[in-house]
Amino acid sequence: MSAALLFSIFNMLGTFVFGLSGATVAIRQRFDIFGILVLAVATGVAGGIIRDLLLGDTPPAALQTLWPMTIASFAGVCAFFFKPQIDRFDRPVMLLDAIGLGVFAVAGCQKALSYGLEPPGAVLLGVMTAIGGGVLRDIMAAEVPRVLREDVYALAAFAGAAAYVTGLWFGLQENNAAAGAVLLAVGLRLLSVRMNWKLPRPPQE
Repeated sequence: MSAALLFSIFNMLGTFVFGLSGATVAIRQRFDIFGILVLAVATGVAGGIIRDLLLGDTPPAALQTLWPMTIASFAGVCAFFFKPQIDRFDRPVMLLDAIGLGVFAVAGCQKALSYGLEPPGAVLLGVMTAIGGGVLRDIMAAEVPRVLREDVYALAAFAGAAAYVTGLWFGLQENNAAAGAVLLAVGLRLLSVRMNWKLPRPPQE
């Protein structure tokens, strides 16, 4: 599989799972079908739009073709009709969010590198790509963004993007570096929730 095909799959997968997470939150908040689709699309494409705007790749890819919004809308429809099946997973929003986080962190970092950014800037852009959709989803659903209330969230995206850059620096094949980095980010996010890991906080008064 070529690297271009792999990252196209990553972008589609990230759009779909973030769309599912947005729709699931909308259903939990008792939105109607239109609201569910709006939140699914906003969550699915926001990270990519932020990435493209910061890279100067305009109009953003999500606005040049119908595919990103179509995939996110399809995710919203799936959530609407198959919510009982999705709810069988333990904490479905968190699981979907973790997958989208890892996939978009690496895909965003890869695109930033292809546009000539140095590794630190590429890693930062990867993190912003990963958290953008979730932040917009939570704000639109009148919730405190997950990135501000769950400690190992942006940190997991950072770990994935940094692992991808590090793997390339050590000479790993791009596909292997990308797959390993996504698994690291997703695994770290899921493990942090399961183990209830917390970052240091200031003492309470």
